[in-house]
Amino acid sequence: MIPLLLSVLSSSSIFVIFKLFKKYGIDTFQAIVVNYFTAFAIGFILYGNTWNPECLEQSDWMYYAFVCALLFIGLFLLMGKSAQVNGVASTSIAIKMSMAISLIFMIVGYGESITLLKILGILLAFVGVYLVSKPSKSNDGGNSALWMLIALFFGGGALDFILNYVQNTHLELLQDSLFSAIGLGIAGTIGLLILIVRYIQGKAKFQFKNVIAGIILGVPNYFSIYLLLRSYETTGWNDSTVLAITNVSVVLLSAIIGFAAFKEATTTQKIIGLISAILAICVLYIAN
Repeated sequence: MIPLLLSVLSSSSIFVIFKLFKKYGIDTFQAIVVNYFTAFAIGFILYGNTWNPECLEQSDWMYYAFVCALLFIGLFLLMGKSAQVNGVASTSIAIKMSMAISLIFMIVGYGESITLLKILGILLAFVGVYLVSKPSKSNDGGNSALWMLIALFFGGGALDFILNYVQNTHLELLQDSLFSAIGLGIAGTIGLLILIVRYIQGKAKFQFKNVIAGIILGVPNYFSIYLLLRSYETTGWNDSTVLAITNVSVVLLSAIIGFAAFKEATTTQKIIGLISAILAICVLYIAN
């Protein structure tokens, strides 16, 4: 239970950090690239002693690490573009609702038992996430690119499931702490190459504050992933339940922080969403 709670706190703190990026004029992409290398370093500093050279002979996990890295950086770039084209609201909902794909894969792929109580909990989770994420009045423009939202929906769900699947099937010799770090390190390398091209083209300018911001972001980013993987192992719950409770808890806590720290408007819709999220957590807990 402790890893799950810490994973929720780590993921929610990422929300706070991104909010502060806008306030202090941080170049988000530069910070993201530094964040990936920071997360990679943390993983090997803390858990490098668990490295087993024999895992290099088992190459399957390497392919998954590269796929995860592509999804890490690819989804981030697409998220930024979609926010500009489709609007922040539509993009946010597509990402957060992507847990539907992960849950379906986990329930079907692992043959998890389905009860009415669990179905009710998952439905309440979706309602809560949607109502909290969707603004009361849409500020999105008329132009849209539906393919971006679809890609984010399926890509986000695929990433969550792949991380879980690899942990269950391909990490006999490699600790999940190091797998997470390696995937993030590869993502950082891809991001750095993109950043170098941007520097050459004159589309980016180096600022040291972006490095500091990236380091700060890298700490909770690494632990949000690592602790989620640990939660799958330690709670004793079905993986789909762990993912649903984690996602809805992050949305719930992030919304509360937004209300309290950033004075975001509280609406009837969001209050209903928060209540639905709380009920979802309680129902899913009882179901397990």
